[in-house]
Order: sequence, then structure tokens, then C-alpha cells
Amino acid sequence: MGSILVTGGTGYLGSFTTLALLQAGYKVVAIDNLHNSCSESLNRIELICGKRPEFYELDITDEAALDGVFSEHSDIEGVIHFAALKSVGESSEIPLNYYHVNIYGTIVLLRCMARHNVTNLVFSSSATVYGDATRFPDMIPIPEDCPREPENPYGRTKHVVELLIKDHFEAQARQAKRRACDRNGKQWNAALLRYFNPCGAHPSGIMGEDPRGGSLNLIPVLGHVAVGKLEKLSVFGDDYDSIDGTMIRDYIHVLDLADGHLAALKYLQVAQPGVRAWNLGSGTGTTVYQMLKAFSRAAGRDIPYQVVGRRAGDVLNLTARASRATDELQWTTRLTLEDACADFWRWISNNPKGYDQDPPAILVKRVQSGAA
Repeated sequence: MGSILVTGGTGYLGSFTTLALLQAGYKVVAIDNLHNSCSESLNRIELICGKRPEFYELDITDEAALDGVFSEHSDIEGVIHFAALKSVGESSEIPLNYYHVNIYGTIVLLRCMARHNVTNLVFSSSATVYGDATRFPDMIPIPEDCPREPENPYGRTKHVVELLIKDHFEAQARQAKRRACDRNGKQWNAALLRYFNPCGAHPSGIMGEDPRGGSLNLIPVLGHVAVGKLEKLSVFGDDYDSIDGTMIRDYIHVLDLADGHLAALKYLQVAQPGVRAWNLGSGTGTTVYQMLKAFSRAAGRDIPYQVVGRRAGDVLNLTARASRATDELQWTTRLTLEDACADFWRWISNNPKGYDQDPPAILVKRVQSGAA
């Protein structure tokens, strides 16, 4: 079994996927510029599974540095690509930064992969590529063949990256066939994983989401309000066409999401499907107010909130139809919204400073004893 390169490997999704890869027996090489993450996540990975990835601090747009990583690790057989800026709201404020990092950074990665003949890629895409799917009949829950018309710069960068991966991989496959080094052109395979709203934390309470820049997602904001780091939750609009006027999202536990990346990687290696997209979601829509109530129950206290104006780029409903992933990847969600709230509350209440503090000794002891 060769190594898997994880870009953005110390971030929220990258670190949990790195953990899942190590637990499954893979060797992992992780890169990250630590713009929105912390290398302490690597220590928490090691506490949980007894192994850690080889780590390089570098920027995805630095082609020479990235090429050096591929050169040092000639056994890299696949890439899981998370490295990106990822805030919908922020992307409307600094769109050029998002286009540079998310699109140009991916171009750099693809060049390095081609140079070193690494032919399997799992891409961290997003449900935001669909835009407002309610504008089409019978498109909620959203299937993979829903027309893609993203409504914010973040979603547009993900859509463009999907297109360039498809164009690049198909071109590489044609060239391989012409060179007769791959008679069927089946070596070049990519998974476009359009996932919905990742949330939750490790059930041990020692590993979770601790962003270092940009805006927070809904559950981290709720957690920060509950521990007194923020005064209240801002609800961006209560005049949407939903049961309570707030936006509807599909929340997926980060452990389930990490498993989805492993399932996609294995499918690429065995089935060689070319470039194919899969939704990763629970299939259940939850409004902001419903999430507010669920997290309040987990925390055992009411979370104060204030309704403010709608946020640029937001859409009414992003709920997944994930039957393709179930049928083809043999993947489905195992954990519930209640699990996600309970796990995140365990994380934030025990680590109010995130990775800037040592994990509580009692939690570490439980992990080391195998109790968590």
C-alpha cells in the first residue's frame, strides 16, 4: 500500500480524513499552510490512533515546494485534495483570493500529479456548486445531475475546479492511450465529492473543528456562544420559504464524511470510473432554528440569537440525494444530528481554547485506555 497525499491535511476535514486513512492502514503525507488550521491536530491524531502523517508546511500555490514533496515520496499513489479557502460569506468580500487559492492551487497540484504520474484524485467539492436547486422542479433532495449554477464566488471556484479536473484527467487518459502506456486510458480517475454541511467532532472530545481564519460554520458558532466566546448567534434571515423561515441544510457528521473519502478512493482504484461526482450527505434537511434547538439540548442551555439580514450568496435549501454514493461506493451515514451536536459540545466544552490548550488529562486517559 503506497502513500496518500492529503492537501489541507491539518484542517477540520483534512485532519479527520488523515485519521481515517491512518486507522485503515495507509501511509499519509499531509501538507498545509496553516492559514486556517493548526499543526496541533497532528498530535491529536497520534493520541487517538498511535500514528501520525509526515507533514510539510507549504502553500498549495507553491509549485516548486509541492513538486519537492512528490519527489521525496515516490510511493504516492493518490491525492485527497482539501486545500482551499472555504467561507461563502468571505468569498464575496475577497473573491480574487478565492480564485487564486482554490483554482490556481488546484492547477499547481494537477501539474505535479501529472509530472509524477499520480493518477487518482479525490476532490473536496461542495453542494454550493448547485446554487439554488429550488428553481428547478423535483430537485430537492439534490441529485448529482442537478444543473450547476453556483451563486457565490466560493461555489464558483469549486465548480470551475470540477471542470478543470474533468478536462485535465480526460486529456491525460487520451495521451496515455496514444503512448500505449495505458491501452484503455483507465488509469486517470477522479472523485468529485459534493458534500453538504460537515459538523461534529471526535467522540473522545480531544479532536474537533478549530478554525484559525475566516468565518465559522453554524455548529462552531453555537458552541462558541454556549461557552461564552461569542455573545449570540446571528441568524441570517428568517423570511425563507421553509417551515420556520430559516435556511435548510443537510448536516453530515465529520466521521461519516471522512469514511466517504476512503470509500471514494478505494472505488477509484478498483472500478476506474474516470471522473465521477458523488453527493455525500444525510438526505435530511434541518433548518437553522431546528439546529439551534438540537444544540441547545446537547449543551443543556438555551443559545441566545438575533435575526439579521440575509447573507450574500446564501440559498434556501441544500439537502442531498446521496443514493449514488450508497449504491456505488457502499457508503451511507451512520451518525445522527444529535450525535454531531453531542460530540461537538464535548469537544468545545472541554477545549474552549481549541488546540491552543492541552486536552484534558481525563479525556486523554480514556483514549489511551481504549474507552473512547
